[in-house]
Amino acid sequence: MLNLFRITSILEGISYLALFAVTMPLKYLADIPMPNKYVGYAHGVLFIAYILIAALFWFKKKWSLKRGFILMVASLLPFATFYVEEKYLKPLAN
Repeated sequence: MLNLFRITSILEGISYLALFAVTMPLKYLADIPMPNKYVGYAHGVLFIAYILIAALFWFKKKWSLKRGFILMVASLLPFATFYVEEKYLKPLAN
């Protein structure tokens, strides 16, 4: 389950950055909306998967409210899922 969470965390972060840095400028500056639609769908699925896996992982590991809050808020901030992966998940894999 740890590897699934690590992969989901990284993919969710990449999809978030791709949505904002690549496809939204294409949509609004170049009038090319299709990539935004598909990356948006992928990001939505990855976001939901991240939240569900984070909640399961939080309760399974019996982590504190603070750490659980950090896991959840990370899904809303650019680059934060990479921070969670590096600070909280990677040490568990070693």
